[in-house]
Amino acid sequence: MSNNSMAASPIERIQALDNIEKDIANVLQYAGQSLAELSKDKPANKQVETHTSQFLKTLTSVETELTKQISYLTQVSTGQAHEGSCYSSQKTLQMSWHRLQHIKNEISELERLKNLHNHR
Repeated sequence: MSNNSMAASPIERIQALDNIEKDIANVLQYAGQSLAELSKDKPANKQVETHTSQFLKTLTSVETELTKQISYLTQVSTGQAHEGSCYSSQKTLQMSWHRLQHIKNEISELERLKNLHNHR
């Protein structure tokens, strides 16, 4: 995934989630390998250390990447402006159109009152 996770395309996001899923499977595999080695009568400490190290490294990566994804989803769901989304711009445009319509209605009402007053 790119360094700027906010600019990632939907395809990049899906790929990142797929990679996270694969890393979770690897975490389980490393944990299983460590436990399998430890369950032997004479476990090889080097193997246990290697599998445990891989487990911890991959688990840290999973946590970091999931945190990035959760942060992104939090921003999207709360409507905060972020790259890759046009929600904020669309909302601003919608509100501008609403204000414009309100101003047109007010001007029409003032015009009606002016005409009413001029005919008296």
